[in-house]
Amino acid sequence: MRLLVIALLAFGAWKGYEHYQAKRLSAMQSEQPAALNFSSKPAPSTAAANFSCDGRKYCSQMTSCAEATYFLKNCPGVKMDGNNDGVPCEQQWCR
Repeated sequence: MRLLVIALLAFGAWKGYEHYQAKRLSAMQSEQPAALNFSSKPAPSTAAANFSCDGRKYCSQMTSCAEATYFLKNCPGVKMDGNNDGVPCEQQWCR
């Protein structure tokens, strides 16, 4: 009896988590195209062609200063220039 109760609880938790993940993925997919439509910037230069606005916003999601700089200049809604001096991720990438 105890094993059956534990199995039912585990199954319910698994289904709940599955439902939560599906909602989260759906929200992210519907949010992403709207964010991309706000950009009316010209095509990136050949040096920045390796980067594209993909929804990342934070320094912890970047892999270099060049990438962070590209995102700050070209992508809407980024949060990586706390003091608004035009230099992104000063504590992590662009020292």
